[in-house]
This record gives sequence, structure tokens and C-alpha cells, in this order.
Amino acid sequence: MPIFLDRHDTTGLSTEEIAAAHRMDMEAQEKYGVKFMTYWFDEARGSAFCLIDAPDAETAVHVHGETHGNIAVDVIEVELSAVEAFLGRIADPARLASGEEPGPDTAFRAVMFTDIVDSTGMTARLGDERSVEMVRAHDSIVRRALKDTDGREVKHTGDGIMASFGDADAGIRCARSIQSGFDAFNLASAEKLRVRIGLDAGEPVEDSNDLFGGTVQMAARICAEAGPDEVFITETVRNLVSSDTEVKELGAKTMKGFADPVTIYEVPWR
Repeated sequence: MPIFLDRHDTTGLSTEEIAAAHRMDMEAQEKYGVKFMTYWFDEARGSAFCLIDAPDAETAVHVHGETHGNIAVDVIEVELSAVEAFLGRIADPARLASGEEPGPDTAFRAVMFTDIVDSTGMTARLGDERSVEMVRAHDSIVRRALKDTDGREVKHTGDGIMASFGDADAGIRCARSIQSGFDAFNLASAEKLRVRIGLDAGEPVEDSNDLFGGTVQMAARICAEAGPDEVFITETVRNLVSSDTEVKELGAKTMKGFADPVTIYEVPWR
């Protein structure tokens, strides 16, 4: 059966009330031939997200209506591998060692893109074999930084990596670590690797039908705006990171596919 991720407006509801609603869904799932796999709850933003194995979206929505009445405002079909890459799990968290139930995590994520500057020119200059070695060097530096900051690789883009973070500050730390890693690499290498990085943040179910659709598109657009060795972030990310994080406002710019201008910030890392 297909897998769906839905979004609920949970303004004013508590963690306990959302957990109780999830239990009610699970108690009724066999009756309707569905499986409620897990959920995420963001009390501050008033939203919850359910991952459901169901025959169709209408059935998934119907069960919510029959059990507790909080009907989803949006539903999208998703791939489990993509959900796990972005959100880190596709099942309810295991009990803690103390026997207590872990608190729910939010589904709000920071999304980062890295991009090798002039990768086409690099291939033309070095040839396929040597350029592949340079891409592997990029991958090694980025993946090491992701591991150190609890980031998750979502996919490889050919000349970069898309990654997800549960915390915007972690995304900034990772971006700075990546640029520092390339700085050290270039000191020891005759062939230089220059990378641009962009970050945005958002929820998994938005106006589009894609998982983190708007956030992914914006992060990619912001990355494309950055120059060699630069880290650019959106105002959304700026508002999430620690107040002592140094940033430089670069002004607003209209991005392809987005109606409103976006304020861009640069994050110094040297």
C-alpha cells in the first residue's frame, strides 16, 4: 500500500493529548486496514504529522475523523526512504532505558545544499577519472562534518550533497566545518575545491505535494546564489539560530518559483 504523511492543526493541544490521539488511531487501524506508523508533534508551531500506511489518502483521513476528529489539513504520498532520510525515523521511538516514553520530536528541519563550484569546468580540465576523485574528496569532507553535527545525508546531487538537520544551529556548525575542511584541503592540494552552501528550514508537508518541497527548493536557490567558499542562509534559518551567531545581511532578492522577495544572510566561517 502507499505511504502518506499528513499535517494536522494542533494549536492549543498538549503532548499528552496528541499521544492519546495517536493511541486511538492505532487501536482502530485494523478495522480500517491501515497502519499508523508514527507521528511528530510541534507544540510551538501548532502542528502534528502522521505517517500512515493506507490504501488511499481518503481512508487515512477518514480514520482520524472517526477516532478523535482531528482531520488532516494536508496529505501527501511519500517514499519511506525519503522520510527516514529527512526525519530520521519511520516508526515510533523505542522506550528509554528508564522505561519512560520518549517525548515527541518536531518535524521541522533545516535543509542544506553543498555545491562544487564550476564542476563542469573541473571535469573538462581534469578528465573524468580525476574529477571523480575530487568529488569523492568533497563527499568525504561533507560526510565527516555531517557525522560530527548529527546531520543526515538525504541524497547526492552529483556535484553536491543535500542534508537535513533537526536543529538549525547544527546546520550552521556543519556548514562552517565543511568550509574549514575545504580550506585545509586546498592548502595541501594543487587542485583546489571550492564549494558554496545554502540553508533553509521548514515543515515536511507544505503547499506543494513534495516532501519538504518549498524548503528544498529554497535551500537550492540560496545555495546557487552563494559564491565560492560562502555560506548563505534564509531569514527563517537566521531567526532559528542562536542570537550570538554572526551573520551579515545581504538584502532581499526575488527567487525563481517564489512570489515574495527573500532576505539572504551570509554566515562568516573564517
